[in-house]
Amino acid sequence: MSEYLFLIPLLPLIGFLINGLLLGRLPRPVITIIACGSVALSLILSVMLFVELKSLPVDSRVIEQTLLPWISSGDFSVNIGFLLDPLSAVMILVVTGVGFLIHVYSVGYMAHDPGYGRFFAYLNLFTFAMLTLVLADNYLLMFVGWEGVGLCSYLLIGFWYHKKSASDAGKKAFIVNRIGDFGFLIGLFIIFWNVGSLEFDVVMKQAPLVFAAGGALITTACLMLFLGATGKSAQIPLYVWLPDAMEGPTPVSALIHAATMVTAGVYMIARSSSLFVLAPDALMVIAIIGACTALFAATIGLAQNDIKRVLAYSTVSQLGYMFLACGVAAFSAGIFHLMTHAFFKALLFLGAGSVIHAMSDEQDMRNMGGLKKHLPITFMTMFVATLAISGIPGFSGFFSKDEILWKAFSSDHGHVIFWVIGVATAGLTAFYMFRLIYLTFYGNERMSDEAKHHLHESPKSMTVPLMVLAVLSLVGGLVGMPHIFGVTNYFEEWLGPVMAGAHEPVSHALASGGGDASMEWLLMGLSVALVAVCIFLAYYFYRKNLKATTSLAEKLSGLRTLLVNKYYVDEVYGALVVRPTVYFSVFLWKIIDVIVIDGCINGMARLGGDISDTLRHSQSGRLRNYATIFAAGVVVLVAYFVFG
Repeated sequence: MSEYLFLIPLLPLIGFLINGLLLGRLPRPVITIIACGSVALSLILSVMLFVELKSLPVDSRVIEQTLLPWISSGDFSVNIGFLLDPLSAVMILVVTGVGFLIHVYSVGYMAHDPGYGRFFAYLNLFTFAMLTLVLADNYLLMFVGWEGVGLCSYLLIGFWYHKKSASDAGKKAFIVNRIGDFGFLIGLFIIFWNVGSLEFDVVMKQAPLVFAAGGALITTACLMLFLGATGKSAQIPLYVWLPDAMEGPTPVSALIHAATMVTAGVYMIARSSSLFVLAPDALMVIAIIGACTALFAATIGLAQNDIKRVLAYSTVSQLGYMFLACGVAAFSAGIFHLMTHAFFKALLFLGAGSVIHAMSDEQDMRNMGGLKKHLPITFMTMFVATLAISGIPGFSGFFSKDEILWKAFSSDHGHVIFWVIGVATAGLTAFYMFRLIYLTFYGNERMSDEAKHHLHESPKSMTVPLMVLAVLSLVGGLVGMPHIFGVTNYFEEWLGPVMAGAHEPVSHALASGGGDASMEWLLMGLSVALVAVCIFLAYYFYRKNLKATTSLAEKLSGLRTLLVNKYYVDEVYGALVVRPTVYFSVFLWKIIDVIVIDGCINGMARLGGDISDTLRHSQSGRLRNYATIFAAGVVVLVAYFVFG
């Protein structure tokens, strides 16, 4: 099967080409079969190659395929080639599995949209770009996929381009990511200049030989790579595009937040783990940014009323968790949370889409309520996802979240402050997610009579993917149960051969032996207890005693206003970056371009015209005038030679 590895990204590309080139000529059933079928075939191939990879010896779990030479210049050469190892195997299963469910869901969600064919063409292209990114065997081909998902996010966020807010959001995502991409390229230049190659295998083997551990050069390269990751994976300070990405259709939000775009940065850091362990200062920066982003975004999520924006800030926060894991060198834990997050976050967004579909495009939770009896499947599946993201024991999010918290505390690169921030974030997450559940599905019905009249459960094409994701959100974390449960952590062992430092000892601050296990149990109990308290508080304020909620909101009106307006970060960026850039651009246009450059060029043209206009009067066309002038000239010359 290994010779068919290239088909995994190729099949969605073929689907894009067929639906894209024949746009407007194919009936919807054919578009559906091509779009969903191409991703389904990629999923089947991914599963088969995963099984084949698993059958190989642990130290030989690598499948490489070189398709053709790409660039050759002097000593530098790079091929179009793919690499399947334990890390990329996890990623292709997530991308194709969750991506396929989103494709199926979109059949029902976009059923009446006039851009049906264009939408599925973009979805296929998005899937192709992400699969290229995670299967590439070198940084340059990864960058092609990296830019591809950026392009597709622009196309899909601005899919309803007739809405100014949608087109503006698409441009915002595209421009913000250009900043990160610049950093990514600088990092690649440093790596190539010193290693002489961009192939992963060569770079990871040569890096310890050519870079001094902790040196300025490797630290700079890693920080530049991380800058690229902050753009793609929406971390401080480049997170601002992701909440606005909600302007696209809801399946797009699920695809971006769960399976493609935002996971690219985390994957790139994990793929480059051998580089980052050489730069402890860069790891510290990643951990700090990840922890701050997790807490910062969680506080904003407390006060948002748009159901999709709550989930958007939740994604930013959960991505912060993943980067916190990578920053403390727990790369496997970061990828584990990436996988479980893909399950429950895709479910949450698709569930929100089901609610919006039933509510005739209403997204404000203040205009919902009482939907539990009208949307029973949507409610149950979203409730499962909420339990998972809150970290309730037994659900997938519990295992991956707790693994990150433990590594943040015990790793040689960790610190107790990281653990405190992580636990606080977990509590806030549980609070705002159960706030979402209570405002949406419980209490009095606050929608208009017209919206209430049209309430209905979504079609099976939408509810079946919800149920599948609910099962994955429930059991998906069992593959990564921690060792203190007396079982093997299969996920960590699976990624062990790929991740740098995967088997290095941790616990610099803890006693050896059973003390570590006791401390882990204690910390786990504290985090679960805090989550339980926060869930109770959400129940009290948004289900049992709404008057207390109103009273508290009045007392904390200043803080609430700050959170509702997202700390005014967009306004600050607008004042310090956007408007000065616009004003400077207008200055360059109207002063430098129009007055100076165009003025000089047009002035020279006008001067030439004036001179020509003056001289043309000497050309009368009359022979008598020319003879007179000629004679006068002869007289002047003769006089000059005779009397001069």
